[in-house]
Amino acid sequence: MIKEIGIGAALAGIVFLAVSGYDITLFLLVAVFGVAIWFIRSGPALGKRFQILGGSKQDQGNTNVHFDDIGGQEVAKRELLEALDFIVDSEHSRQLGIRPLRGVLLTGPPGTGKTLMAKAAANHTESAFVTSSGSEFIEMYAGVGAQRVRQLFSTARSCALHEKRDSAMIFIDEIEVIGGKRGRHTSHLEYDQTLNQLLVEMDGINPYDDVKVLVIAATNRADLLDSALLRPGRFDRIVRVDLPDREGRLHILKIHSKGKPFECNVNLDEIARDTLGFSGAHLENLVNEAAILSMRKAKTTVGQEELREAIDKVIMGEKLDRRPNEEEMDRIAHHEVGHGIVSEILRPGSVSTVTVMSRGQALGYTRQAQEEDYHLYTRDYLEEQIAILLAGSVAEELVFGSKSTGSSNDFEQALEISRKFISAGMSQAGIVTIEELPKQLYYETVSSILKAQEKRASMILESKLSVLKEISACILETEKIEGEEFRRMLGTDDTCVKAS
Repeated sequence: MIKEIGIGAALAGIVFLAVSGYDITLFLLVAVFGVAIWFIRSGPALGKRFQILGGSKQDQGNTNVHFDDIGGQEVAKRELLEALDFIVDSEHSRQLGIRPLRGVLLTGPPGTGKTLMAKAAANHTESAFVTSSGSEFIEMYAGVGAQRVRQLFSTARSCALHEKRDSAMIFIDEIEVIGGKRGRHTSHLEYDQTLNQLLVEMDGINPYDDVKVLVIAATNRADLLDSALLRPGRFDRIVRVDLPDREGRLHILKIHSKGKPFECNVNLDEIARDTLGFSGAHLENLVNEAAILSMRKAKTTVGQEELREAIDKVIMGEKLDRRPNEEEMDRIAHHEVGHGIVSEILRPGSVSTVTVMSRGQALGYTRQAQEEDYHLYTRDYLEEQIAILLAGSVAEELVFGSKSTGSSNDFEQALEISRKFISAGMSQAGIVTIEELPKQLYYETVSSILKAQEKRASMILESKLSVLKEISACILETEKIEGEEFRRMLGTDDTCVKAS
């Protein structure tokens, strides 16, 4: 109240002097300087937002997540559950002389369930749950981030005591913002000060305090984190939360399909096979989009057709109203069918869908499926993939006598695979690093890889030229051909494959 009266009196005085004809420039400069000093000194008080954000009452409902609700991450869940044993069974761990873990780092691609696992961990241990994000610690004012770190740990302990719990869990998302390697921000030491305070707070965690504290952090870029943060005694365990494999995707689909009115013909195993590279967030979105598509069609159930179309939508985006002219459509059809034919010849049963419907940035596309998820890729596999990517432009050249800009993305992917080819020591250059390879030799090596697979694709399509034109004419009418129908038209359906 006294501050407000003082500020009001000062303003009134300045106005009086201005009206009386005095030069008030100096007074204005002093007033601006004083306000700036007051604002800077009161800046750390902004850290009080953690009292609202981190309050466990607000997050109480968000922790109603169980490990059974998380699919496709069995190894990660097992590692995390082991780290929680010192909270769940602290007496047993004390008898064995186990030093409780202070921190667990969850790392992996976006959408794989890192935040869900942190909430499930809090629920599993019945701990007070306080959450924040790395971006909330950093401000333009020095010292704010460090104070917020101190207040975060204080809030966690006070929440646990208030709720009469003996443990608290702090979850920091996007920790790379404050946990990055020190020295990167030479003009702004606020990042380093915030990290230093986090290191001090984690060192101060005592497993024998009234409230046991465990810090769980999540990041997509563990390579950016400071080594002091990753050493034993701080983040003792690093849990990799990877993209789910086929079995994991099936498990996730079953979890998200609960409560959805699926038709009896729905085959979730087929959807899991066709969603290679999907994260848990993608799969949840897929099931939701399928339900939305059913609503658009005024249906009361969700069928296999909606799920298949939802896959395309999640990957490529919504259908576009624009439609290329007839000449462009003809070229697009031959391009996509070229991809499909070479894919089926080299890997029977690999084509899931071929379409000329425009979605997102794609005028058409061929979606592949594979029976198993691979962790290692052989030379034959990479060569086949390059041949499949180049098949679209080869088909255009065979039919129309020229290529188009529609192959640019295919070429980029083929070049990327060629780089992997060279870096893995599979090329004629031998075991080398791309950085040390002379530019001319690098160019010749990449060119030889691409030309060999382009010739391979050309030989396959020349032998199937009549089928290429026939299927292309068909897809222009139907706009989309599923894998089974495509194989039947090509003459490589299941019976043919088994016979061969």
